[in-house]
Amino acid sequence: MSKHKNCQSCGMPLSRDSEKGGTEKNGEKSTAYCSHCYVKGEFVQPDLSLQEMKQLVEGKIKDSGFPKFLAAFFTRNLHKLERWKS
Repeated sequence: MSKHKNCQSCGMPLSRDSEKGGTEKNGEKSTAYCSHCYVKGEFVQPDLSLQEMKQLVEGKIKDSGFPKFLAAFFTRNLHKLERWKS
């Protein structure tokens, strides 16, 4: 699997992840998912829909002090991430 700059579930820059990525089943760091989305080879919230993820991420962005329009801007391409392609 190739290394990504952003989490392929929530879109967060992996460089901003305090854990520097989620973990695979074997304990290795994931090169695709952050520690908030992916632990021990599984999604933390496996039944989360794309729309629910978008709402969650927008909420976190707004809580960080960004305006609503920027939250929408940052989440506009979530559907293109690996987890949501199908």
